[in-house]
Amino acid sequence: MNIKNSDTIVAIATANGIGSISIIRLSGQDALVLAHKLLKTSSLTPRVAKLCKVYDTKQNIIDEALLLYFKNPHSFTGEDIVEFQCHGGVAVSNIILDSLIEVGARLANPGEFSKRAFLNGKIDLTQAEAIAKLIEARSDDSVRLLAKQLNGELKIFVENIREDLLFMLAYTEVNIDYAEEDLPSDIFEQITNKLNSITTLLENTLDSSNRRSGMIEGFKVAIIGKPNVGKSSLLNKLLDYDRAIVSNIAGTTRDTIEESVKIGTHLIKIVDTAGIREADDEIEKIGIEKSLESIQSADIIVALFDNSRILDDQDRYIIDILNQTNKEKIIVLNKTDLESKFDAKDFDSFISLSAKDDIKPLIKQIEILLDNNTHGDDMTLISKRQISAVQDALNQIKQARMPLQTGELEFFAYHINEALVSISNITRPYEHTQMLDVMFGSFCLGK
Repeated sequence: MNIKNSDTIVAIATANGIGSISIIRLSGQDALVLAHKLLKTSSLTPRVAKLCKVYDTKQNIIDEALLLYFKNPHSFTGEDIVEFQCHGGVAVSNIILDSLIEVGARLANPGEFSKRAFLNGKIDLTQAEAIAKLIEARSDDSVRLLAKQLNGELKIFVENIREDLLFMLAYTEVNIDYAEEDLPSDIFEQITNKLNSITTLLENTLDSSNRRSGMIEGFKVAIIGKPNVGKSSLLNKLLDYDRAIVSNIAGTTRDTIEESVKIGTHLIKIVDTAGIREADDEIEKIGIEKSLESIQSADIIVALFDNSRILDDQDRYIIDILNQTNKEKIIVLNKTDLESKFDAKDFDSFISLSAKDDIKPLIKQIEILLDNNTHGDDMTLISKRQISAVQDALNQIKQARMPLQTGELEFFAYHINEALVSISNITRPYEHTQMLDVMFGSFCLGK
């Protein structure tokens, strides 16, 4: 669909501040006319950069800038676009912006260029979301993931599922409304096979998306252990500065401390938790409760034990917590610079180190686990909206199985239609006419 907007919008497209170049973007049906009001040139050739002197509305020269003209529909928004690439700086770009508003442009609302691109069919919702997140991406992982979605991988994924669901719905409706039509003898076997395939695909997608959720915001690594095992020292070493207070007094850390750091290509959020033990102090108890909550939300748990002290009941409590979770775990025996007294027979594998000296083995192990988590071909969703849409579609598909088996085709069609609506919300709304196109395009109806 192509939406005609009567007004022409303008905004500074580059970040605020001083830089070599600043870009002012003008989009709308009058973009070229308004741009010419600040120039003394007769024409701009589409997709050809032209060096022009730029003037304000009182004919005072502002700057010499490169002008780029993109004629509709061959532009990001699908409308005429003119870009002023002027010298960077707050004053220059703001004067050009204000001058364009004076001659008739309107200041764009946040996200309005992308909104017009969507409304004009230049991008779908998945690509719009990818653009928004790509601007704020802080890790190699997120850039690679978002680039795939921007390139249309999720759109193709959704379209393939839509196609199969439309196939099921069309044949079911034909069976209900035109029972006299000759249908393939194995049609319900085909539908069952497609249901099985889609179910597996959506389940794998949800699992992959949950495992890889940290690719956008950062994977969470929780450091746990009893008091005084060196958690805060380890945090400071990972961050390479003294973020947490280090003390020999048990219970010094009473709240969770969260900081971000990059390991390999991965952005991680490190959470230093309060020492887990039986405590009488009310404030310390709250800190310990937060520590237990951090374990539930973490992608990786780094469990620290004091190599210089004999294993005790507090250590065994930590071990019990580790045994009750299926999270990725790394066991670390800290303080190897001191005499070894800890019995590590309960652990299949562990890393020995001194948090005061060299923690490279731990960093390497975290990187390996995250590499394993981020590699793979499974589709990964990047927002709660996308995850919710897939979950809703999966629930409807599962509910459709029983009516199909019992021959209650109206109920089966209802659930498949709901699944279509849900999965289509990821990219573009589903319209009932799409099913009719498949239905009447595939069968000899209405002769």
